[in-house]
Amino acid sequence: MAPKPDSSAERRRLQMADIARLAGVSMSTVSRALNGSTLVNEGTRRRIGELARSLNYTINESAKNLRLQRNQTIAVVVPYDAQSRQHISDPFFLSMVGSLADALTDRGYDMLLSRVDAEALDSVSSLYDVGRAIGIVLIGQWRHHDQLNALAARGVPVVVWGGQLPQQLYCTVGGDNLLGGRLATQHLLAQGRRRIAFLGDAQLPEVALRLAGHRQALADAGVSFDDALVHKVPFEEQGAERAIDALLQAGAARFDAVFACSDLIAILAMRALRRAGRRVPDDVAVIGYDNIALAAYADPPLSTIHQPVSQAGVELVDALTRLIGGEAQPPRLLPVELVVRHSSVVEPPQR
Repeated sequence: MAPKPDSSAERRRLQMADIARLAGVSMSTVSRALNGSTLVNEGTRRRIGELARSLNYTINESAKNLRLQRNQTIAVVVPYDAQSRQHISDPFFLSMVGSLADALTDRGYDMLLSRVDAEALDSVSSLYDVGRAIGIVLIGQWRHHDQLNALAARGVPVVVWGGQLPQQLYCTVGGDNLLGGRLATQHLLAQGRRRIAFLGDAQLPEVALRLAGHRQALADAGVSFDDALVHKVPFEEQGAERAIDALLQAGAARFDAVFACSDLIAILAMRALRRAGRRVPDDVAVIGYDNIALAAYADPPLSTIHQPVSQAGVELVDALTRLIGGEAQPPRLLPVELVVRHSSVVEPPQR
C-alpha cells in the first residue's frame, strides 16, 4: 500500500498560510517569527505568536532544528519550461549539476536536486519555508523574472544561473551572453559569412542577450540585420530541423552561416543541413554555444562559445552562502571565450 500523506504536516502548512494571510506577511516571515528569528521585528513576532496560539498552531520541531543550521542542505532546482522543452538530461544541465555538486561537497554541504514547473517558480520557496533546505540555487530564470523578484523580496535566499536584467532584486551568476553573441558573430563574419541565421528563443533572457550581441556585431561590420533569419527554436530534436527546413523553403537558401544558442541545437542543425544536401562548413558555417563535451566530437567538430561551467558552480555556491550569511550579493558576470573548430572554418585542401 502507498503511504498515507502526513496530515499533521499538511495541517501545519495550512495553518501557517492562514497566519501569514491574517498578519499580512509571507509564510517565510511567519516561519522565522515562530522560530524566534531576530530578522523579524518584535511587534510582528508578537502578533504572529498570538495568531498562532489562537489557531492552536504547533511548531514543527524538525523544521526548527533545520533553521538552527543543523541542516546543511542546499536545494538545486532545475525548472521545466513547457515552451522551451529543455529537459534535465540536456548536457548543459548535467554539466552544471555536476559542477554544483563538486562545489557544495567541497564546502561541506548536501545537495537536494529538485524539478519544478517553470510556470510556478515561486513554489521552490516551500523547500526553504519548511526547512528542507537553507538556500536555493535555480538553474535558469526562463521567462519568469517577476516570480524571482518576488522570491527575493520575501527574503528567500536564492541565486539564479542566468542573465542580468533591469530592476533585478535577486542575484544572478551567468556567462557574459552579450559578449558571447558578439564573439560568435564576429568569428562568422571574419570567415566571409554575411547571411547568418540565428536559432534560439529570444524570450529567454540569456538567449535575448546573445541575440543582442549578434546584432551588435552585424551593425559594427555594416551588415544589415534580417528578421527572416531569426528562428525561435525550442530545445528539442525537431526544433532545429524545422528551422533549417523553413529557412530553405522560404527562399533563404542564400544563408551561409548558423549561430545556434546552444551546442545541442547546433549539432541538430548540422544534421538537418546534411540531410538537405548542404555541406558544413563549405556551404554553411555553424557555431554553437556552451562548449559541452560532445561539441568536440560532433561531425564536424563544433565551433562554440565556451561557458565556464566549473567556475559557475563555485560562484553560485559562494554567492548563496554569503546571502544565507546576511550579505547582499550583486550579480556576477563570468567570462566566455570563442573555441574554433572545423564546423565554421573551411580547411585548405590536402596536397
